[in-house]
Amino acid sequence: MPQPIPPPPTWVLVWRRLTAAYAWLLTWLLVISVAVLLVPVTLQIFSRHTALIPSYIWTEEMARFLFVWMVMIGAMLGIREGTHFEVDVWPAKMAPRRRALVDLFVGMAVLVFAVAFLWWGISFTRFAWSRFSELAELPLWTIHVAWPIAGATWLLFQGERMAAALRTLFGSDPAADAAAASDTNAAGAGGASR
Repeated sequence: MPQPIPPPPTWVLVWRRLTAAYAWLLTWLLVISVAVLLVPVTLQIFSRHTALIPSYIWTEEMARFLFVWMVMIGAMLGIREGTHFEVDVWPAKMAPRRRALVDLFVGMAVLVFAVAFLWWGISFTRFAWSRFSELAELPLWTIHVAWPIAGATWLLFQGERMAAALRTLFGSDPAADAAAASDTNAAGAGGASR
């Protein structure tokens, strides 16, 4: 009779819940950034093509700032869901341990980018710390800080994905890990339901 597989340690379950809650927060921040982005873009469109409202200069800069944050938050969520930085080169159907090896290989490449974004993003933010944008006079660090936050978040989410791949590779139940990964992805896409 096969040995039953022990449940994950409590700290793993807590870790998954915390990352799911963080992903839920990022999802709502992404929704809010897209909704707020519509305001300056709409003002730009109406001011260019009608005489109903004056041409506001700050709208272009605000739209750019919000667009950068929207892209960075989307990239953070893409790492958690396994849809960012990955190209479907390998066959879709693979044995679970072979899939884990591929995921670890791809994960190492993602970690390189994450460390680069974190390391140089900190320098990038320091450079902008006492600078202000020309038109809206917004502090530039508020846009530059998106890079190190993205790097740190990629490390967090990719670490979680690589830990699941290591569990699959070294003897955990591949079906249970696949179910946990799909639960994790569903929680990231739809909220923290676990």
